[in-house]
Amino acid sequence: MSTKTPECWASDPQARALRIEISSERSLVLPFDEFAWAELVSDGKEQQLKLVFAAHEVLVRGHTLRRIETAMQRMELSLLRKLPKECHSVVEPGQAVILEIVVSEIQPPAKGPAESPENPSN
Repeated sequence: MSTKTPECWASDPQARALRIEISSERSLVLPFDEFAWAELVSDGKEQQLKLVFAAHEVLVRGHTLRRIETAMQRMELSLLRKLPKECHSVVEPGQAVILEIVVSEIQPPAKGPAESPENPSN
């Protein structure tokens, strides 16, 4: 039996993209060159980490997410996944716990009316 506590994230200095395991049936790989910005918000009990890429927004809800934010800042974050509920009891204090991951596609802004080409004056 393994004595290692379960992890909900991984770091790799050689990573070129972030793999997000949304569920056992769905995962997504987002390249670092499409990463735009991140925001970490704490409300006392939980934290929310928002990662924004060119075409996707990733919202991570959990505890002790600062290390995950730092790994993303260094472009070393290689994996995110929700920690199964049955593993919460074996998590050591100070270890990150991801309770939920929500990925949304960012829709491009709607274009205005088509502009007509200028008519040359004679």
